[in-house]
Amino acid sequence: MSGHSKWHNIQMKKGKTDAARAKIFTKIGREIAIAVKAGGPDPALNAKLRDVVSKAKANNMPNDNIQRSIKKAAGEGQGENYKEVTYEGYGPAGTAIIVECITDNLNRTASDVRHCFEKHGGSLGASGCVSWMFDRKGIIVIDGEGLDEDEVMMDALDAGAADVALNDGYFEIETDPNDVGAVSEALEGKYTIESAEATLVPQNTTDPEGDDLERLQKILDMLEELDDVNEVSHNANLPEEEEEE
Repeated sequence: MSGHSKWHNIQMKKGKTDAARAKIFTKIGREIAIAVKAGGPDPALNAKLRDVVSKAKANNMPNDNIQRSIKKAAGEGQGENYKEVTYEGYGPAGTAIIVECITDNLNRTASDVRHCFEKHGGSLGASGCVSWMFDRKGIIVIDGEGLDEDEVMMDALDAGAADVALNDGYFEIETDPNDVGAVSEALEGKYTIESAEATLVPQNTTDPEGDDLERLQKILDMLEELDDVNEVSHNANLPEEEEEE
């Protein structure tokens, strides 16, 4: 996992605005609805729901909000009928992009996603056109400040992790995608979990520059702003954003 933190799209920014936080909570609520519909409302018996709950906690979603979302999703005839849909395509310089959505209107979502690609020189492709370039893995991020590397590694491996790496002051713990919730739960009592989710990891990365980089960033920003978009994965190395003072 060397170099992982340079391109991975985990939200670790401090001081998110209330509006941004509310948007994240809304998207996680939709994930909870999908998970409950698929496997029931008990995280102990529903691995997918357990993983989403771990993600919610890592994003500081209040427990009351989590439980409310689960109860709403479990209620007969309540809530929207959400579906999961994935789009694949290419950005400038051949960058591979995968857009995972949760929506109650497939036509609207397809149109919105296509517009984001085409407005800045990208193009949607057929299903499977770029997904073969990615592996789905569980990624748990822990703030490494003041922690002993050997101790974190031992605890993570004992909890069932596959690999541990220290990058830019953060421990990045890799798990099987189905184990991210269980491993996160085992570690959360001792460590501060910054992020915990199953995500797509590119096998190789690209380095867009100049106009290509600018247009790619515009595509990614537009996609992230769409309410129906749950996660955007790509294989480009993007420059790190400077923190605002």
